Amino acid sequence: MRKSVENLATSKITGGRRSPLRIRRKYETDRYPNEAINGAQVTITRRIRGNNKKTALKSIDFVNLATGGSKVKKVKIVKVLENATNNDYKRRGIITKGAILETQDGKCRVISKPGQNGIVNAILVKE
Repeated sequence: MRKSVENLATSKITGGRRSPLRIRRKYETDRYPNEAINGAQVTITRRIRGNNKKTALKSIDFVNLATGGSKVKKVKIVKVLENATNNDYKRRGIITKGAILETQDGKCRVISKPGQNGIVNAILVKE
């Protein structure tokens, strides 16, 4: 199946330009990934399909840490220790779901999606 513009760079045998069978639909467009880092809190809001909104984090310095039971407290992030999503994310300090963070209360694992939900929730990792 032909995509919209990927194979239109070449000309036809006759020398004419190729034209797409159809153009990309709005829902087929792709965006750059939103990668949350450690720093002062900065959020962005963007419109998505159905006139809904998504709040995404650009940077955050606190995490909502569940320590067990019904206790949740706001704890400062020290640094990103591991990120299984991408080897490069650990070096760059990107916070994604499943990342292991070092906080003032110890190690924790992120269980929310900061790039899509605009919040960082985590659970304490037992060592």
